[in-house]
Amino acid sequence: MDAWARKSTLGGTRIRTEMNARESGMLRSLVESLNGMLDKRRQEAPEDDLTRLTGMRLAGTEPPRDAALARLLPDFHRPEVEHDPVEQEMQSIESGGLRSLHELGIIEAKQSAAALILATLPPTGGRISLTREQAELWLRGINDVRLVLGTVIGVDADTPDRLPEDDPRAAYLDVYHWMTWMQDSLLDAVG
Repeated sequence: MDAWARKSTLGGTRIRTEMNARESGMLRSLVESLNGMLDKRRQEAPEDDLTRLTGMRLAGTEPPRDAALARLLPDFHRPEVEHDPVEQEMQSIESGGLRSLHELGIIEAKQSAAALILATLPPTGGRISLTREQAELWLRGINDVRLVLGTVIGVDADTPDRLPEDDPRAAYLDVYHWMTWMQDSLLDAVG
């Protein structure tokens, strides 16, 4: 993959790169997996009488059990007072209420970014040319993929740049680094 570059054209500024078929296929697979996870979570939203009456869908109040999905859809509040169980319960109720009101909108925004990536990503590789607005959605989508991948392989501050070849996470860490480089390059080009 070439580094992202900003180009001025008669039609306005474009953010461009080129990917080979392997890179395009890998990114497509990762984005489709992310989209599938989000879709499954969206389908878990309860449908009740209020939803049927008003058309307003609410998500559940509980955070996702899956660590990768929980990384994408974290609690709105984290308990600040560890030793006060009453305060913790109140914060948990508040966070659940906020989740039920906003989670589906957050999922929709994440899926919109994923859909744009899939729509603008050449299936067999080739040139990608984005508007600034599209590039910003790409940044969001790439970040979501990185968050999920990093959670699945356990990336943290102590993770080395390279893992031993016999470590089953080694190839995934290389993909994670590639995604990080792609995101940094795109961020620089968007400026």
